[in-house]
Amino acid sequence: MTKTQKLGYRCAECGWRAAKWVGRCGECQAWGTVDEEGARGGVHVVQGGAVTAPALPIGQVKAEFARARTTGVGELDRVLGGGLVPGAVVLLAGEPGIGKSTLLLEAAASIARHETVLYVTGEESTAQVRMRADRIGAIQDQLYLAAETDLSALVSHVEKIQPRLLIVDSVQTIGSAQATGVPGGVTQVREVTGNLVRLAKERGMSTVLVGHVTKDGSIAGPRTLEHLVDVVLHFEGDRHSRLRMVRSIKNRYGPTDEIGCFDLTESGIVGLPDPSGLFVSRRAEPVPGTCVTVTVEGTRPLPAEVQALVGPTEAQQPRRSSSGLDPFRVTMILAVLERRLNARLSGCDVFTATVGGIKLNDPAVDLAVMLAVASAAGDRPLPPGLVVLGEVGLAGELRPVRDIRRRVAEAARLGFTHALVPARSLDQDPSALTSGEGDSLHPVPVTRSPIRTTTFSQGFDVTEAENVWDALTHVT
Repeated sequence: MTKTQKLGYRCAECGWRAAKWVGRCGECQAWGTVDEEGARGGVHVVQGGAVTAPALPIGQVKAEFARARTTGVGELDRVLGGGLVPGAVVLLAGEPGIGKSTLLLEAAASIARHETVLYVTGEESTAQVRMRADRIGAIQDQLYLAAETDLSALVSHVEKIQPRLLIVDSVQTIGSAQATGVPGGVTQVREVTGNLVRLAKERGMSTVLVGHVTKDGSIAGPRTLEHLVDVVLHFEGDRHSRLRMVRSIKNRYGPTDEIGCFDLTESGIVGLPDPSGLFVSRRAEPVPGTCVTVTVEGTRPLPAEVQALVGPTEAQQPRRSSSGLDPFRVTMILAVLERRLNARLSGCDVFTATVGGIKLNDPAVDLAVMLAVASAAGDRPLPPGLVVLGEVGLAGELRPVRDIRRRVAEAARLGFTHALVPARSLDQDPSALTSGEGDSLHPVPVTRSPIRTTTFSQGFDVTEAENVWDALTHVT
């Protein structure tokens, strides 16, 4: 006989191993994730067992069981990829008070007009949920409500009511007697989620789980929680604004880069099928330090305004603050401005932000950030009716952007007359800047050569033809 090796301990989050049990992982620093792993001796031979269903040729598999059913909320269906798929498990995470319960109650009431829905709340009483339902008009006969924090009681409700949709608000408040720890802990969340996923798959029941987020905005709980579910949605928005956005992070049944826009009102949450005007300020006269660009979220082009403020400072380390933009990418753009265009920003505080609380991670907004900062530094407004698209590289080169046709078509629909785009984007799609109703949006191609000038500190009066500022003279 071969001697069996000594048992070890392994972190369920990152796979870190230890010879003895510890409460905190030495690699990812997560608490309660180190569990004992099985003996690592010889490989165990597994005998064949009963199968749940016979294997079929792929052409004989019925696809209608995986078709999405609408929730009645158009913007939510857009993010989900058409609606809820039978047996799918959806995780909706967001900050407290952002509107997750209101959105799900709206969707539950819409689905309850035709099918049975069970709403299980572990954070509020049934009376509190009923008051919210009265306020938003979500009272339906087939919408059942239960306040439970025990997993076994939740399963009993499901067996009795036989719902087509189960909503659990939230998964961190449900506990199981079969697992150790307190509700919301790593072991409990993994046990509860695993049982709910099994229940959903066995019954073909769509399930929506509400999740908490940490201080840095990530989903609370073990990382395996996101792997267990089929769809992960993130509900985000500014507490001081009525605008709310649902962003798809993981989706086995649809796109993963789609967003849905909502307006949170006193009477409920309303979808915004055309949110283009929410992220652009309306002014009678152009203002220095502002530039409009068009980002693409999934299949939806969204015009957005970038604002910049540049002011002198006597501090040894000037401030660099960003809101709605990636601070690391803004820092890179400022470095390109100083190195490639001789911009004098080392003695200035630079503040950048977006309008309407939208977060822009699209590289195509780089040139808009650069021009907004340049406009603020030179105290000269950009021409009205101009949208700017382009990715900026460290060498100062301008790279083409994707979906140029959809971006400029949306800008033309909103009344913009000129588009500043990289020349290579026009090389890839020469007819991209035709709106369909004539040439109402004119291309102003920017050279593919590195941006360079020696007169930036004196304003936009440049003499070299092969740089981005020369394109601006064509617009004006």
